[in-house]
Amino acid sequence: MPLLSPAFDASGLRDYAHDWAVLDVETSGLVARRDRVLSVAVVVLGPDGEQTEEFSTLLDPGCDPGPVHVHGLTAEKLRGAPVFDQVAPRIAAMLRDRVLVAHNAQFDYDFLAHEFARAGTELPVARRLCTLALNRRVDPPTEDLRLGTLAAHYGVPQVRAHDALDDTRVLAGVLRASLREAARLELPLPFVSCPPRQDPRFAPRTPKTPCAYRNPGRPEPGGPLVQGMKVAITGETLTPRAELERQAVEAGLNVMGSVSRHTSALVTDDASSGSGKARRALAEGVPVLDESTFVRLLGDVRPGTPHERTRSPEAAIPSPATPSAPAAPRQPVQEPTPPAVVIPGPASPAPSTPPRPAQPAAQDRPLSGRRVLVLGGTHPDAVAARGRIVELGGAAAINLSSSVTDVVLLEGGERDRRMKRITALAFPTHEAAWLDAPVITPLPRRGGGPAAPRVLPRGGVIDLPQASGSAAAVPWTVTASWAQQTSCEIDVVAFVVDEDEQVCFDEDFVFYGAPENPGGTVRLHSDGPTEQTIGVDLAALPPSARKVVVAAAIDGSPTFGDVGAIHVSSGPGPSAAPLVQATLDAATTERTLLLAELYRRGPLWRLRTVGQGYDQGLGALARGYGVNVAD
Repeated sequence: MPLLSPAFDASGLRDYAHDWAVLDVETSGLVARRDRVLSVAVVVLGPDGEQTEEFSTLLDPGCDPGPVHVHGLTAEKLRGAPVFDQVAPRIAAMLRDRVLVAHNAQFDYDFLAHEFARAGTELPVARRLCTLALNRRVDPPTEDLRLGTLAAHYGVPQVRAHDALDDTRVLAGVLRASLREAARLELPLPFVSCPPRQDPRFAPRTPKTPCAYRNPGRPEPGGPLVQGMKVAITGETLTPRAELERQAVEAGLNVMGSVSRHTSALVTDDASSGSGKARRALAEGVPVLDESTFVRLLGDVRPGTPHERTRSPEAAIPSPATPSAPAAPRQPVQEPTPPAVVIPGPASPAPSTPPRPAQPAAQDRPLSGRRVLVLGGTHPDAVAARGRIVELGGAAAINLSSSVTDVVLLEGGERDRRMKRITALAFPTHEAAWLDAPVITPLPRRGGGPAAPRVLPRGGVIDLPQASGSAAAVPWTVTASWAQQTSCEIDVVAFVVDEDEQVCFDEDFVFYGAPENPGGTVRLHSDGPTEQTIGVDLAALPPSARKVVVAAAIDGSPTFGDVGAIHVSSGPGPSAAPLVQATLDAATTERTLLLAELYRRGPLWRLRTVGQGYDQGLGALARGYGVNVAD
């Protein structure tokens, strides 16, 4: 099957012609550092899209094969198959000097990297391409972006789902079709550079057991300790530090790695040592206990109040720039904060296909169901235009895709490099005055497309329907994307925080250098240079986790005023159609931006779009959430 149809304009196709290694794995579970690959298949394609090589094999994982009902690979079928070490050289030869392609590529890449690491062999992959991320850019009119759905849309036959070889052949066809669409729209491909995953920084530490009790605050002078109190230890101790921490944890205390205004006590025999913890305790008025007093109090720790999943106050937008962060927070805007929009979820939803919230009447929101791209204008003008689009019920696009229905040209917009393609594809274009009273033409009917995601304003809130009681709730995702012309580096991060808006331990700060927390409940997925996703297993979070804060930070001197709007979408799983979306805009000098938060509300989880920015860098933001960041 050729990469491009004969009728396609073949000019400038070098950006879409590469040597590809299309790969799929079936695994015994979902955690790459723990679970194993059961089967692997690789199909090699040349720059013209023609297949040149194919390989597949079952593997003996040396462990239980896991969900047989999904992949059909029983222990009996795998018995006698080669171990990964035996096929690693063959797979490495097929991957070398090619772009690795997979659907939800970070999953396959991580499993492959761990298998190569166990085999003591280098994984020869420098770049990868995720067809899921690519199709988010293309945005085809499909119900979701699962491989089977895309195969049906692009006319690629699928014989046996969850068979590694058949899935790889199907994926090769989806890749060819997706590249054709990307070329038609002149979309840059979302390549991801692949650092060596064997690097120790990618190995999460052993999980610390979360404290089961709420923080009761600080002890009364001369009074007892209470379960749930946050304590930190600094300096030399007579009792080995690990033993002292073990005793404190067994007594029900929450041993922290840093000091904040929420710390109940600092344990040290030298409060004047000048250590960072000691200085911070002095600044915050944290009580100081010497080691002997602390050991004595450990013998009579009073009962605390356990965390409960079903009890949570209304969460407020956090203010992490407390004394632990040097810069005061500032609202990033010109844009007013609208009242919260709460959309209740159903009582008993189906976790895989949550129902869509009801939309307002079309006559009240004339741009409902439309996706409008704004080009040109000054930063404030573009912000105002996108705000008007949302006010009229539309979605404000920041990149060109097949879902864009209209283009608004502000001053200078006609000089945007995308205008040539917009004109060639006959996208409707309008002057800025169109937004005052838009006259619209009906949208063409597109069979099989998803319902439009609910557009939330900044501060909008929605109940997550899959969290309404189903124990089999799917992981929830929050995806952030920005203009594909952005040249600066942006990192999406997450903080898992307690009722004090503090991480329980440093490893609950998820970022590029630590892309998952120790429990594997929160993960960062690098989908491309202008798109990153935070995945959260809400059902597996401990009761002490009251909120997951998703933020973005710029590396270097640029600000979010230079970057422009950030698009946030959220839904149940990476391949599902998003339930909600928001365009967070109007930032000026901010270098960090809170995007969204997932928080407990009674028995439910909610999502709130935030859009609050700070001039400080990521280090200061992390300190504000209690992360121990070196100066």
